[in-house]
Amino acid sequence: MSSSLAARIADRSACVGVVGLGYVGLPLMLRFAETGFRVIGFDIDPGKVEALKAGKTYIEHIPAERIARVQSKLDPTTDFSRASEADALILCVPTPLDGHRAPDLSFILDTTDTLLPYLRAGQVVSLESTTYPGTTEEELLPRIESRGLKVGEDVFLVYSPEREDPGNPDFSTHAIPKVCGGHTPACLEIGLALYGQVIDQVVPVSSTRAAEMTKLLENIHRAVNIGLVNEMKIVADKMDIDIHEVIRAAATKPFGFVPYYPGPGLGGHCIPIDPFYLTWKAREYGLHTRFIELAGEVNASMPDYVIGKLSAALNTERKPVKGSSILVLGIAYKKNVGDMRESPSVCMMDQLRALGAEVRYSDPHVPVFPRMRDYRFDLCSEPITAESLKAYDCVLLATDHDQFDYEMIEHNARLIVDCRGRYLKPSDKVVKA
Repeated sequence: MSSSLAARIADRSACVGVVGLGYVGLPLMLRFAETGFRVIGFDIDPGKVEALKAGKTYIEHIPAERIARVQSKLDPTTDFSRASEADALILCVPTPLDGHRAPDLSFILDTTDTLLPYLRAGQVVSLESTTYPGTTEEELLPRIESRGLKVGEDVFLVYSPEREDPGNPDFSTHAIPKVCGGHTPACLEIGLALYGQVIDQVVPVSSTRAAEMTKLLENIHRAVNIGLVNEMKIVADKMDIDIHEVIRAAATKPFGFVPYYPGPGLGGHCIPIDPFYLTWKAREYGLHTRFIELAGEVNASMPDYVIGKLSAALNTERKPVKGSSILVLGIAYKKNVGDMRESPSVCMMDQLRALGAEVRYSDPHVPVFPRMRDYRFDLCSEPITAESLKAYDCVLLATDHDQFDYEMIEHNARLIVDCRGRYLKPSDKVVKA
């Protein structure tokens, strides 16, 4: 069974099914199509399916032209019964936290259960969603084998974590090395064959659990180091030292130091969430991951710190937060993208509104405030002009998009609270947070 599947993958006659066509699934779907595979894209959102059928994009950094070039190879659908047509099924669905910061595997499990009736011998199933070590073996494996299919003989099961960095022009899907672990050696062989067709370098590991832990280590590494530098920012501020100057100086050391930069908190679909998948699983082994949880506490407190700095800055101007007009610059979670997931900017907007401020925002990547699970703002992006800036009591630089004219903003704004270190020179109207 493995040899015939490997042969279809090698000659690219295999059909690839990508389940979940968001920031991870869509670029992966396009990459398989660009290399000659026929790809069925599954999503529960009919809007995404119709957009792809029309050759349109719904993710800013993925141009419609790229979709149009391979449209003949794409077959987007909301009909999950067509999963039986695919030789490979790749799951790219969300893995959020629930209200108690415990893993919410509902998207993975519901998707798997939806696909189960259509699984057949001769398929490979790959999970790319970030999750705790053991998920593939403990959750997917028994579900698949409940169909009477033997994993490693009839079907093949792998875990290969996504490593997308939305909007990063330096790293496209094919150029980012791909970690892959299989439930059995035969599973790993098929996984390497599949991803080897579309990724420049595939990195095998000994098991799905090792691959799952690899993804968590990558993101925990970032979360902990960002937590460290955020804490350092608070200390440096108390000592009247510019932490950004310190980081730039430290980064000149050619070894032993990697620069991380402070901000108003963590955002995106990975860094604020993934570490807690491991802390939750570690408790099953009687372990308390204090270091990870401490970093999480520091990072989660940063929006409060920034709001405190903003309140103090307004206070020096003899203005309370209540009734003040505040323009938030950038509400995406990072610069130069429109991705709003877990954005600390939105958390700060919510806090300012609760304190009675009149809050507006400007973000060239988010023209209309989207529908979100925890926040609701009936707002559109405000144009930035010299006159409009003068009308606000304070400008909060939350996400430092390159499109902003920072010199013009500084010249015309009354007060700027900069939590991204964009303004390097001392200024009477710039407060660093």
